[in-house]
Amino acid sequence: MTFIQMLLLAIVQGVTEFLPISSSGHLILLPVFTGYADQGPMIDIAVHVGSLLAIITYFFRDVWSLGKGGLATIGIGQAPAERRLFWWIIIGTIPAVIVGLFLKTGGYLDGFRSTTLVGANLIIYGILLGIADRFGRQVKSFEQLTLKDGIIVGLAQAMALIPGTSRSGVTMTAARFLGYSRVEAARFSFLLSIPAVAGAGVLIIPDLMGASTELLKEALITGALTFVAALATMTFLMRFLRKASMMVFVVYRVAMGIALLTLF
Repeated sequence: MTFIQMLLLAIVQGVTEFLPISSSGHLILLPVFTGYADQGPMIDIAVHVGSLLAIITYFFRDVWSLGKGGLATIGIGQAPAERRLFWWIIIGTIPAVIVGLFLKTGGYLDGFRSTTLVGANLIIYGILLGIADRFGRQVKSFEQLTLKDGIIVGLAQAMALIPGTSRSGVTMTAARFLGYSRVEAARFSFLLSIPAVAGAGVLIIPDLMGASTELLKEALITGALTFVAALATMTFLMRFLRKASMMVFVVYRVAMGIALLTLF
């Protein structure tokens, strides 16, 4: 890949991963509109790892608390509240892990790289996001996370493995339906993504072992560029949600979905 292609991938991923408009869908569409060769699943995961590092950086205090909860689980320190949240996040990650393993081992991931599927999912899940944001209460914070909420949002996250759904979008939708505020829904969504995206990174280790030096170099550069774009986007989104609704993202999703279904 050229540097321009890697830069475009990083910007698209860094911006769309945290806005509820489907990063995987945009990554699939990028070659369609630019004429570049499809970057493939390995580069897709590399840019997601760049996004993961941005999440850890932005939410460092929350990640530190969850880390304390993980240590308390194995008997190191006393942090009952953090330990509870740690386990709810882990349990909420299990559905995505199971579905991800099934899709990878079954060879179904490439079959999902369809513009028609992306367009339909942009519309369907965009409308659901609008309904949740319009009618969902804003009474819960991440610290009030329960096992039931973790499982429900975790099941929603598993659905996001299909491009066009949007991992952040569908988890924020579920969280808003459950009564979390917009900012807390985003915070919940991003923290829940940490083990899921980390797990996706682990899954490609066997592929990385056999990858060419050039592909590894491209993955590292694109991931690093994504980190910068993602950190800037996350900072913007968290400030935006304190003042505005998610309706602008709903309109964008539906309009883009209709355009894709019409053009392709």
